Amino acid sequence: MIRMGVIGIGGMGNFHLRSVLGGRIARCKLTAVCDIIEERMNPFENVRKFVDSRDLIRSGEVDAVLIATPHYGHTTIGIDALEQGLHVLVEKPISVHKADAQRLIAAHKGKDQVFVAMFNQRTDPHYQRIKRLVADGELGEIQRMSWIITNWFRPEAYYASGGWRATWKGEGGGVLVNQCPHNLDLLQWICGMPSRVTGFCSLGKYHDIEVEDEVTAYLEYPNGATGVFVTSTGEHPGSNRFEIAGDRGKIIHEGEAVRFCRNEVATSVFSKETEHAFGTPSLWNVEIPVSGYGGQHVEILQNFIDAILDGAPLIAPAEEGIHSVELANAMLYSSLTGESVKMPLDGAAFERRLQQLIAESRRVKKVAEKVSEDMTGSFR
Repeated sequence: MIRMGVIGIGGMGNFHLRSVLGGRIARCKLTAVCDIIEERMNPFENVRKFVDSRDLIRSGEVDAVLIATPHYGHTTIGIDALEQGLHVLVEKPISVHKADAQRLIAAHKGKDQVFVAMFNQRTDPHYQRIKRLVADGELGEIQRMSWIITNWFRPEAYYASGGWRATWKGEGGGVLVNQCPHNLDLLQWICGMPSRVTGFCSLGKYHDIEVEDEVTAYLEYPNGATGVFVTSTGEHPGSNRFEIAGDRGKIIHEGEAVRFCRNEVATSVFSKETEHAFGTPSLWNVEIPVSGYGGQHVEILQNFIDAILDGAPLIAPAEEGIHSVELANAMLYSSLTGESVKMPLDGAAFERRLQQLIAESRRVKKVAEKVSEDMTGSFR
């Protein structure tokens, strides 16, 4: 039985607590909670309560912690927990910026310590099937990808629900570090990392915030492939359409469908061999049978426990979380500087620019006294 402590019991932390307390996670018992707002802990009985994460981490009450604080705390609290020998599951993003992600990863030195990131969308069978098709070479060499992911709509009430939200100092960014770590993680998990990023980010275009709420990015890959990534929290109805084109055909994921348009002959081969000026390869149109959305947060939590007790392979090793952080940073840095960013990103340079944004911020954040925070609306 793993004794679990949850640090940060606002929206996501409270959501995770319900999974543990509801008995959905086998061989896991909640023994401690921590939040700087004491009244948030009132509903939880028969557990130790702390207002300082350092006290919980050193209490001897827990074997593992789940960190669901505002973003900057993922790094500082994560480092402390790892250095004290605990197993750590950190919410996304693992850090706000690449330099902090490197510091957090460097603190993971214990060979027996399990360190996981909450990339729950890796459990979605749609993305698992797409990854398998690409990894197995069914698509051939990737030529182009595009992802329009604009169904992350958030109203002003969302941004007013916390003083840390949508600020450089409190959150470190907007849609790229809050909603899109999932998509950026899946993008690199399936297609790999680009070699160059050109970003166009709009700051506070649709909301009274100082960070980005709309992004278009152009990606260039080492093999010559290109990609476009588009996201927004100010658009409704939004879209979620993911396309990957390769020499052997194209994968399209939209809604609940995954469609594979497979060339009978590879495009490159047909182009060289055909005698027809307007000829095209014959196609097999395949509907990939996929149902459900996987175990999501519960599956990641259970995998975390199973890895600690049984050595189960990890679905989302936290070390891989640096890639989505780096992509987000590169898109924003490119937009701020007006120049393309050659990858890997200079993490120290971006950290300096972020500190400049924090120092120069003069915005007074408006915070609502009471906002409904039903998390289920986020997972539609």
